[in-house]
This record gives sequence, C-alpha cells and structure tokens, in this order.
Amino acid sequence: MRRRLAAALVAAAFAVPAFAQQQEPFEPEGYRADNYRAPVPATLAGARVLSTAEAEAIWRAKSGAFVDVLPRPPKPKNLPAGTVWRDAPRRNIPGSIWLPDTGYAILSPAMEDYFQRGLARVSGGDKAALLVIYCLADCWMSWNAAKRALAYGYSNIAWYPDGTDGWERAKLPTEELQPEARPEQ
Repeated sequence: MRRRLAAALVAAAFAVPAFAQQQEPFEPEGYRADNYRAPVPATLAGARVLSTAEAEAIWRAKSGAFVDVLPRPPKPKNLPAGTVWRDAPRRNIPGSIWLPDTGYAILSPAMEDYFQRGLARVSGGDKAALLVIYCLADCWMSWNAAKRALAYGYSNIAWYPDGTDGWERAKLPTEELQPEARPEQ
C-alpha cells in the first residue's frame, strides 16, 4: 500500500510540472516588469497578433509602419580613456524605425515622450495608422510596447511576437539600422 501511495505521489509530482510547462503565459493586467526574454502570451487584448507570413504581407504591401523596440545598451560610463566603443549592429525588417528601450514596464518621462514622438512621426500623427511592433521571439519588450501604444490611443496595433528571429528564419531580407536618437537618461 505504501509503495503504491509513494509511486502515485512521485507520478503526481512529475505530472504537475509537465502540465505547467504546457500552459501558455497569460496576459498580465499591466506591463511585464522582469524576465523580458521568456515565452510570451499568444494574445494581446486590443491588438492583432501577426504570424511571419502576415507581417511579410503588410511589409510587401507597405501598408503599415514597422517599429522595433529591442533595447540597446548604452555606452558604459566608466570606460577607460581611449577605449573604442562599437555598438553591436542590429539587423531589422527593412524600413523599420528603431525605438530602443521603450518596452520596459516603467519608462521615465523622457522615454515616454521619446516613444510617443516616435510613434507620432512614423504614423504621420494618425492614431488609426497600422503600426507593427516587434523585437525578438520570446521578448516581452514588444508585448509591453504594443500594449503601451494601445494605451496612447493607437487603434490599429499589430504585434509581431516572432520579431526579427521569425523574419530571419523565413529568410526574409533585413537591413542594418541605427536607433532613433534617444534622450539622455
């Protein structure tokens, strides 16, 4: 009897983690504030979620503006004099605008303004213009940024959760892009 009970408890202990791993992440009420490189939800309330084929169709038709929100580390302030600093290159979906660091859960007022001005510029001030927001696969930065754009009143937000990882897997073209100048923090 004890062996069967012990075997059942061991089986149950292994079954729960396997079940839990199969669960998709849920949409938090607010913004994701940690572990930004983790599985993302399959949905974003108020936004259209795009597959790579759908993102490619929008890109080829030039019917939406693409916004990359991948963070970019700033030049370290304590580099020894004479140290050469080279930013890592970023390959983007051609024609994108890159607004780094706008997918964090909390943005400084300067970064909020930076993101709002960038979206206004790329949308031509039209809050109904299609904006495709992306980053990398399993990156909450794009989910947060798309949710934030919705909160700013943009009504035609498409979230591309596979980002440049999915784009490159499909062997679609990329181009090296520099970020939009961002405010000093």
